[in-house]
Amino acid sequence: MAKAILLVIDSFGIGAMEDCGEFSPSDCRANTYKHIRESVDFLNIPTLYQLGLGTLVDGKAAPANAYGYSALAHHGADTYLGHQEIAGSCPKRSNKRLMKDIHSDLAQALKDAGCQVEYPWEGRPVLLVNGACVIGDNLESSLGNIINLTADFNKMPFRELKEVGKIVRRNVDTSRVIAFGGPYTSIEHILSVVHEKNSGQWGVDAPKAKVYGKGYEVYHMGYGVNIDGQFPMIAARHGLKVHRIGKTADVLHGEGPADPIVDTEKVLRALEKSYLEEKEDAAFLVNVQETDLAGHAEDAEWYARLLNSTDQWLAEFLPKMAEEDLIIIMADHGNDPTIGHSNHTREYVPILAAGKRVKPVNIGRRDSMADVGATFSEFFRLPATEEGDSFLEMIMD
Repeated sequence: MAKAILLVIDSFGIGAMEDCGEFSPSDCRANTYKHIRESVDFLNIPTLYQLGLGTLVDGKAAPANAYGYSALAHHGADTYLGHQEIAGSCPKRSNKRLMKDIHSDLAQALKDAGCQVEYPWEGRPVLLVNGACVIGDNLESSLGNIINLTADFNKMPFRELKEVGKIVRRNVDTSRVIAFGGPYTSIEHILSVVHEKNSGQWGVDAPKAKVYGKGYEVYHMGYGVNIDGQFPMIAARHGLKVHRIGKTADVLHGEGPADPIVDTEKVLRALEKSYLEEKEDAAFLVNVQETDLAGHAEDAEWYARLLNSTDQWLAEFLPKMAEEDLIIIMADHGNDPTIGHSNHTREYVPILAAGKRVKPVNIGRRDSMADVGATFSEFFRLPATEEGDSFLEMIMD
């Protein structure tokens, strides 16, 4: 019996990538970890530091485990795309689009597929589909990155919403299409919170749409993403149980247990409980999302408290791991809360690997986070992921 854990500390970057200027010049001064450390006087993460963070950032002596870091192979810096990359497939380069530029063609494509399409307001590039789903710009992400479908599940069940979302996905080249909704709202209320955020950017104010909470479901669709070539789907086809805990339950496709918890302490408790109770070979794909939320809130103190609690949990958990098991701790991008904006930052991410059989080795700079997905596939003797080069032989006997 063998188990492997992926613990993603969301947005925990360790310094701007050299190509940051091509994406966002403001990112070129980003260093999420160092700037948090400089901003607060109570950051206390000795476990992460000794696992290799200190070596990567401060040139300290090499740890007694494997460590390295990775570039982001996907375009920009995005949680969804980052996790697709980590899982073993690098998304294609997308384009930025607003509904004002694509609504006519999209409306026609939906009509051709048999959908009823209306414009609730003249002059607003917002679509109402089958009287139950509003299609507009995502107002919470970077301008032009995402098209949202927000539905009233009392009028459009989630399975129908996903099919409409797939039509949208085939007809737009934004980085993501997100289809979501809930049973405790109404289409009338969803329409009431449509507004213009930036000039020409029209969409639903998702936090005010009353879709989050009980009964909420979401389906992310990335541009050029082959989910069948990713570790979780390969595992599903070969009967390996994969637990998705935290935001991975939302952003990684797969089968098996899925628990989309947000609260960090609950995420870590759920991981530990599942790990200790699991009696078969299994993988655990886990995301600590609140660090990213702290970055978006530009709150270095909140971020530091979350790192402290995660580090303390690691110190207590690592000795409980079985002889043959593996844990890889990493991030998916940066989100420096100190540099004057609340967006993700294009930064290198640490890769820290531990376990009783893990060797003390520097795996160097990886060109893609897909190497992690490839390593998980090899660990479980599964077919290779679509992309990525496994480093399993480097780190384990």
